[in-house]
Amino acid sequence: MPDYQLLIFDWDGTLVDSIGRIVESMHRAADACELRRCSDAQVKGIIGLGLPEAIVSLYPELVDPLLIERFRLRYSEHYLMLEAEPSALFAGVAESLEVFRAMGYRLAVATGKTRHGLQRVLEGRGWSDYFDVTRCADETASKPDPLMLQEILAHCGVSPRRALMVGDSSFDLLMARRAGIDSVAVGYGAQSLTALSAHEPTLAIDCFTELRAWLERRVDMQRIGVSAHVG
Repeated sequence: MPDYQLLIFDWDGTLVDSIGRIVESMHRAADACELRRCSDAQVKGIIGLGLPEAIVSLYPELVDPLLIERFRLRYSEHYLMLEAEPSALFAGVAESLEVFRAMGYRLAVATGKTRHGLQRVLEGRGWSDYFDVTRCADETASKPDPLMLQEILAHCGVSPRRALMVGDSSFDLLMARRAGIDSVAVGYGAQSLTALSAHEPTLAIDCFTELRAWLERRVDMQRIGVSAHVG
């Protein structure tokens, strides 16, 4: 049973309830650029990727760099307008993160957001220095490349078997597998647990507090095991 030291979280759809805003912003960008609207399911299927990779995945026919940049700008403008009132944390996230810190876990974020976008929301919540390290898609390789996680591990000096990646997309879980890290599949975000099960997560949850309960049970079991061994 690995003794986890580092918990790594995706942001959108894992900690923050922002999926609906991402989908709407993609639709509005398509309208502004006179492109077909993708279905909600198609948009949810690319959440987790960096924005440039997401646009190319949804619209492989786009080859004009100027049109791609126009799409990116329209998406960003609409998303920022919606985020004038920041997306809410999912139920139990704030309290659970505090518990994790008190339990001695190191906390990190691995996200498809840009550095500017993540910094804006962290500052808005007073969390600028809350996490031990954060990595964003525009400063490293986009998910599911494992580089983002490898950089987090190196920064924290933690081995892959001592880390746990928590995410709501196949990109999160595939990235974790490629980095040799255990994963937790979140079923309340972009993708269903049925879709995520193909990536063989260590744990699958329907609400964030299930992760807290699971980790607390593990710690209790380890303590019992140590006590029994000493006795």
